[in-house]
Amino acid sequence: MANVTRSRPLSPHLQVYKPIPTMVMSIVHRITGAALYFGTVLVAWWLIAAASGEAYFSWVSWFFGTLIGRLVLFGYTWALMHHMLGGLRHFMWDMGHGYEKHFATRIAILTPVVSITLTVLIWVAGYLAR
Repeated sequence: MANVTRSRPLSPHLQVYKPIPTMVMSIVHRITGAALYFGTVLVAWWLIAAASGEAYFSWVSWFFGTLIGRLVLFGYTWALMHHMLGGLRHFMWDMGHGYEKHFATRIAILTPVVSITLTVLIWVAGYLAR
């Protein structure tokens, strides 16, 4: 009997399962959560620069205005929107709704579409408000 269990993995892993939308969105939710830690450091940097004086604040604002700075901020905005939508999905599950396979899959497929749409709308609104 011991020889039979040695040939099988001890626990399921990514090589065993075919990626499905709900699984991929769960992984991306965790990644965006970790990315938000980095983004929060950027927000803190901006606030510290604002409190440090005009020269340093101007330099930090210049950095965020560069192409790389804007890409990072765009990615942070997307991570925030994606993680928020994933959190709402988890909240819905905590309330006991949305466990049906077809519904959970549909929500998983819509999450990146809606998060990208919200991100673009936020950036468009930001540019229009300038």
